[in-house]
Amino acid sequence: MTEPKPFVPGWGPVKVIFMACLLGTPMFWACAQQKGVKENTPEIVTPGKQTYTTETVVPGLDIPWGMAFLPGGSMLISEKSGTLIHFKDGKKTNVKDVPEVYFRGQGGLMDLELHPRYAENGWIYLSYSSQEGTGKGGNTAILRAKLEDDRLVDQQLLYKGVPNTTRGPHFGSRLEFGDDGMLYFSIGDRYNRDENPQDVTRDGGKIYRVRDDGTVPDDNPFVNQADAKKAIFSYGHRNPQGMAKHPDTGEIWVHEHGPRGGDEINIVAKGKNYGWPKITYGINYSGTKITDDTALPGMEQPFYYWVPSIAPSGMAFVTSDLYPEWKGNLLVGSLIFQYLERCVIENDKIAYREKLVPDIGRVRNVRQGPDGYIYVAVEGKGIIKIIPN
Repeated sequence: MTEPKPFVPGWGPVKVIFMACLLGTPMFWACAQQKGVKENTPEIVTPGKQTYTTETVVPGLDIPWGMAFLPGGSMLISEKSGTLIHFKDGKKTNVKDVPEVYFRGQGGLMDLELHPRYAENGWIYLSYSSQEGTGKGGNTAILRAKLEDDRLVDQQLLYKGVPNTTRGPHFGSRLEFGDDGMLYFSIGDRYNRDENPQDVTRDGGKIYRVRDDGTVPDDNPFVNQADAKKAIFSYGHRNPQGMAKHPDTGEIWVHEHGPRGGDEINIVAKGKNYGWPKITYGINYSGTKITDDTALPGMEQPFYYWVPSIAPSGMAFVTSDLYPEWKGNLLVGSLIFQYLERCVIENDKIAYREKLVPDIGRVRNVRQGPDGYIYVAVEGKGIIKIIPN
């Protein structure tokens, strides 16, 4: 995308800054450092010596959002525009009968996740922006289906956020199965921070937890609260576009986009409030304050936050023996700065940050494949494999 000019006839400076943010331009983010907020340490480093090479395994993709590795070595890839690709034996085949997506702004065909017992039951889970229901626009939906002769069959809609809205930002959405067998998923605040994130009677700005068939477990935190959305597991989130299960603790970790500054990593816990927009380390895109508070009673602090924002998307823990120096580390994609970030965790905090594959492009997702290799989805390029030297 062409970088916008600093000033456009008829535009005021505030609108220019706002549009630059929406387009994700280096021009905006270079000036995004806040005053009065100390950036989390440590600083990110770029090693002088590269310990890996890269290989493009699936070329020619536009905005690859989700990846799922099927038994037998093939891969499903979701394109944001609404195409589901089955990549097998070096060839891309478009899967048929994919649900229609509301392709607007940040909405489209998003994440993919296989059932933990996929080999037995064949269930594939998809998140996408859907126009189902009343009202104009769309909201995030969760569906499961099976793949048969490159068609999606036995489709079942498990959850649909309401209300529909024509707003383009903040659909979420990531999927992850927990050790409890439950499906966790995120829906962003749909750019309605004043109403959605702090209200458990409304969808948006939440992490949800359902059984694999979409029914709500009896031990969800708000099942007995009148008018609450029973599937909600935690609230006070902004726009979570990364989710991963910790390989040792089984905890569900998420990261979410902040506004101008204040991207966060949060460890999700039952019924907890993560504060948005009552507390934040970010500010408005215009430079004005959202709140004076970075902490309040009853609201969780992030495990980590970024100032300036990196625009995180995709998240994975390294468990593979192929990367002995990275084992146990957390990988996070950066859309705006166009690298993969390696986070070393020591004593319950991030002790070291490193840029991997710098300037690779807008990293949309990262996954560790069943073969142990790390795969990175890059906008405008495709799926790239990181190969240790």
